[in-house]
Amino acid sequence: MAELKKPPQTAAAHKRRHKFNPKRDVRPQVLTRANRLVAWAASLVVIAFLAILAVHAMLVRW
Repeated sequence: MAELKKPPQTAAAHKRRHKFNPKRDVRPQVLTRANRLVAWAASLVVIAFLAILAVHAMLVRW
């Protein structure tokens, strides 16, 4: 009888779910705070850009 060959397992099939390690990993609260800070910084940059565009448009009309 011919042997049935199984296809080799991919790396994704062997991947285990990441387990939180308090000594090595960053705490989720720190990541949440960092994400919030990045969102604030990005929004400030966008608002500053729009303000510059508005001032420029006002100055060009004069």
